[in-house]
Amino acid sequence: MNHLAKIAAVLLILLSAALLVPEASAYSQEIAIASLVVAILLITALLAGGGHAPHAPKLVAAQAIKPVALAPLPKNHAQAEVITLLGLFQDKGRLVDFLMDDIAPYSDEQVGSVVRAVHQGCKTALQEHFTIEPVAAEAEGAVITVPAGYAADEFRLVGNLAGEAPFKGTLVHKGWKVNSVKLPRVLSADENRLPTIAPAEVEVA
Repeated sequence: MNHLAKIAAVLLILLSAALLVPEASAYSQEIAIASLVVAILLITALLAGGGHAPHAPKLVAAQAIKPVALAPLPKNHAQAEVITLLGLFQDKGRLVDFLMDDIAPYSDEQVGSVVRAVHQGCKTALQEHFTIEPVAAEAEGAVITVPAGYAADEFRLVGNLAGEAPFKGTLVHKGWKVNSVKLPRVLSADENRLPTIAPAEVEVA
């Protein structure tokens, strides 16, 4: 409401109040005319825009949150993860050292003692980063039933196959499956080179 409208509203209130005063009854006609004029002024001021309600603050349209674009993985990321796993077996069991060495000059006893250490270290790495359990819980050699709808990658059926599952046969190997994996993430990989399995150790003199 602008100043003119405010003044007109105050005058209209005062003139209306004056009509209630007994001493002003002799001027009731003049007061009524003045009230009418002031009312016209008030209406004019309101129509001119002075009486509009204050403009509501403009609401900024909420912008859709754009998903953060993730940096694309290097082309050799999958290979880098495989090498990370190989690095774990090297770190715990010296697997790469053993496989890359020429064991022909060594005796069976020497190889056997090394294999024991490699086995223990690699088993530790496997148990730390994988949860592994047999596909079939029965002992090898037991007669088991392969149910209908079995996962094709969990059972390899050999021998005389006829008809449809379920199949009954002798468990030759119980198989293995992984229930969880806790491998370290490859945080960065260079597209121009694969990561190192194990760094060269240099003793500086």
